[in-house]
Amino acid sequence: MMQNIRFSNQDRAETVSRLTKEDFDLIVIGGGITGAGIALDAASRGLKVALLEKKDFASGTSSKSTKLIHGGLRYLKQFDFWLVKEVGSERSIVHKLAPHLVLPEKMLLPLIENGSYGKWLTSVGLKVYDILAQVTGDDKRRMLEKKEALNLEPLLPKKILKGAGYYAEYRTDDARLTIENIKTSLQFGTMALNYATVTGFMYTDEKINGVTVKDEITGKEFRVDSKYVVNAAGPWVDELRGMDNSKKGKRLHLTKGVHLVFPYEKLPVKQSVYFDIPDGRMMFAIPRGKITYVGTTDTNYDDNKNEVRTDMADAIYLISAVNNMFPSINLEIENIISSWAGLRPLIHEEGKSASEMSRKDEIFTSHTGLISIAGGKLTGYRKMAERVVDRISEKIEEDFDFKTKDCKTDTIPLCGNGFKKFKQVKKYIAEINDRIRMDGFTEYDARFLVTNYGKQTETVLEYYKNRKEEDRTVRMILAELQFGIDFEMVQNPMDFFIRRTGRLYFDIDAVRNYMEPVLNEFKKAYKTDEAQILSWKGALHRQLREHSHFSLERT
Repeated sequence: MMQNIRFSNQDRAETVSRLTKEDFDLIVIGGGITGAGIALDAASRGLKVALLEKKDFASGTSSKSTKLIHGGLRYLKQFDFWLVKEVGSERSIVHKLAPHLVLPEKMLLPLIENGSYGKWLTSVGLKVYDILAQVTGDDKRRMLEKKEALNLEPLLPKKILKGAGYYAEYRTDDARLTIENIKTSLQFGTMALNYATVTGFMYTDEKINGVTVKDEITGKEFRVDSKYVVNAAGPWVDELRGMDNSKKGKRLHLTKGVHLVFPYEKLPVKQSVYFDIPDGRMMFAIPRGKITYVGTTDTNYDDNKNEVRTDMADAIYLISAVNNMFPSINLEIENIISSWAGLRPLIHEEGKSASEMSRKDEIFTSHTGLISIAGGKLTGYRKMAERVVDRISEKIEEDFDFKTKDCKTDTIPLCGNGFKKFKQVKKYIAEINDRIRMDGFTEYDARFLVTNYGKQTETVLEYYKNRKEEDRTVRMILAELQFGIDFEMVQNPMDFFIRRTGRLYFDIDAVRNYMEPVLNEFKKAYKTDEAQILSWKGALHRQLREHSHFSLERT
C-alpha cells in the first residue's frame, strides 16, 4: 500500500511558491473526477503535472452523482453499445483499484405491467450487458419470477409486478474517489491546489504556455508555466473556452440531476432497486447505512451554475415516482432529511431531450492548443483520462521529441487500497469493529471508516488514540478532521462535512451535533479569528437549510 504524502493547506504558501517557480509539462484545470484522473494518468506516465481547482476538489458534479460505478444499462435502449461496453468493463477495474471504496451492489430491476422493460427484452438486454461488460461468476444476471422478486424486495407492488431482472453494479462515494485519485497522483509528483481560480491564459506566439491564478484564500495572484493546458472544468468548460476565444462548434448542454435522502426506516428497501417512473424514465432507490436515497431527475438547466438546488418540483416528482413503485410506503415531503443537486455537462445535440443525449465524452483542441474535455460518466473517468493524455503524449513527442510511458492506471491501486480481494475488505471491517466497539462504537462506524479511508483508517485511529476529548464520538470525528487537514487539503468545515465524509448527505444530524467541536478544531488548526469562525458557522447553517429545507423544523 502507498504511504500517505502530506497534502495540507497548512503548507499552502510553500505549495504556491513551488507552483510559481517550477516548469510543468501539464496544467489540469478542474479538480473533479475527470481532472483527477488526468493528473494521475499524466503523472504516472512521467509528466510533471499541476492540478488547479477554483473551489474544493469534487465540489461540482463529482460530489453530486448517483454515486454508482455502473454500466449504463439504459444506454442499451439507445443502442449505444460502445458506451455500455466501455463503462461496463471499467466497473471491475475501478473496483480492483479501490475495493474498499467501490463496493459490489446487487441491483433489482422490477418488471411491471406496461413498464419500460418487458421480460424478454430485459433478459436479452441483461445478457448483452453481461457479455459487453465481461461479467463473470455470481455477478451474471438472473431472471426472477414474481415470488422470487418479492422475497428479495417485499415493498414491490404485488398487483402489477411480473418478475425482475437481478444483476451486479458497484456503489461508491464520488467525492472520495476523486480525492483518492488526486492523492495517488501525488505519489508520481503531481502538485495540486484547491481554492485556486484560473483567471486567464498566457501565450507565446498565440500558443498557451501557462495560466494566471487567483489564490481564493489569500487573494494573491500568481502565474504557473506549462507546456500544455487541459480544461477539465466540467460545467464550466465553455467559460474557459470563451476565455481562450475558442468557444466554437460544439457546446455544452447542462442538465440537472437531483437526489433525495430519507431515513432508512421511511424507505426500508432491502437492496438497490432500478425502477420505472410513469413518464417512461427510470430511477434508483439505494439503501446506504442509516438512509436510503433516490434519484435522479434529468432536466435542462441554464441558471446559476454555482447555486444548483433541489426545488419543490424536483422533490414532488421523485416522491411521486417512489410512491408509485412502492405503494405501501407513502413518502411525504416532510420525510426528506437531505438532498443534493448537480449538473451533467453533456455535449449538445439538436432535437434531443435531456435524457436522450449521449453520455459520451468528447475532446476539443483549440487553435491555441487548449485541450478541453466534456461529457462522459463517472464510471468512465479513467478511460476519459487515458484518451486526453494519449493526445498530450502525441503532442509532446511531436513538439519536444519526448516519448511518454504507456497508460498504466488500470494497475495503480488508489490510496487506502491494501486489499487484494473484496473479502479482505469485509474482514478488515470486522477487525476494525472489534478494535473500536469497546469504546462504544458500532459495526456502522467500522464500516464507515473502512469504506471511506480503507487502510488509511490506521492513521485515523492513531490520531484518535492520541487525542484527549472525553466524548469518544467527538474524538473520532476530530481524528478524521485531523487526517483531512494533514492529508486531504481540507480548508473549511464544508470540505470536511460534505466532500471528505459525506455526512451532510448520509448522516446530516452529525453535522448539527458536531458542528461546534469541528469549528473549534479549525480555529486551532488554522489560527483563525472569531469572524472567520462565525462566517463558517453561517455557511454550515445555510448548507443545512439548502439541503433539507423541505422539513424546516429539523434545521
